[in-house]
Amino acid sequence: MEQRNHSEVSEFLFLGVSQVKEVQLILFLLFILFYSLILPGNILIILTIRLDHNLGSPMYFFLANLAFLDICYISVIPPKMLADFLSQHKTISYGGCMCQLFFLHFLGATEMFLLIAMAYDRYVAICRPLQYIYLVNRTMCCSLVGASWAGGFVHAIILVTLTHQLSFCGPNILDSFFCDVHQVIRLACTDTHQVEVLTFVNNGLVILSAFIFLIISYGILLTKLRTSITHGKNKASSTCVTHIIVVCVMFTPAIYLYTRPSEPLPMDKVVAIFHTVIFPLLNPVIYTMMNKEIKSSMMKLIKRYKLWTIE
Repeated sequence: MEQRNHSEVSEFLFLGVSQVKEVQLILFLLFILFYSLILPGNILIILTIRLDHNLGSPMYFFLANLAFLDICYISVIPPKMLADFLSQHKTISYGGCMCQLFFLHFLGATEMFLLIAMAYDRYVAICRPLQYIYLVNRTMCCSLVGASWAGGFVHAIILVTLTHQLSFCGPNILDSFFCDVHQVIRLACTDTHQVEVLTFVNNGLVILSAFIFLIISYGILLTKLRTSITHGKNKASSTCVTHIIVVCVMFTPAIYLYTRPSEPLPMDKVVAIFHTVIFPLLNPVIYTMMNKEIKSSMMKLIKRYKLWTIE
């Protein structure tokens, strides 16, 4: 049968996080509470950086973009997951599945490249401080952010193209709560060896290489700061440590999910929840809680808003 993807499958069925109704309800309430607390915080970070002219440095420009990316990222999987907690039939159309897969990897890869751009910003600030204003100007910052989005788009298009060309003739049950490349490839009716290799190269190796590069880069920067007598090195060291924490938080589950064979493991769902639901919203919060300037500006913005509401 010759169709758009040589497939007879028009939708996929999720088994979800759990099939016990009581557990689904508890998880629904927990995630709703988590989002109601953390999501406004990410929005507040963007507003604070946008409205406070004292936070006009490239580091805060990248942080605002990171917060925006994470808000977009958690708009891909969680809304459908929350709806499925209250639904008997957890299904998604073939097109919806491909869209989930695309935006998940598009935004995830964009964030990965943005973290590399932030590492470049810290490198110039620490190793070439006298040239910082020229090397990391507004044009360069916008170019780095634009390149991150472009890189994420290319990365996602490759994965979707590789997956879309496969034939799916049944079964159509995904033992997951969202569509990801490994789960979908397992359901293909044709030989997937070549696609799995290409997917691993484009996904697993890219993630692992970026992680190693970032850890080594920040390790070198911390070593340089430790041996220098530069003014403000404690603040710079604190910023680098914060970046390392975010890199580990973001990359650790991704490495677990994408740099190993595609056979399912018992911890897959738990790690996937942290990777797609919990950690993305926490990344900007980690930056904020360890940065006195943005915390101070945020409190001023909150107090100003309260004064406006009273008046």
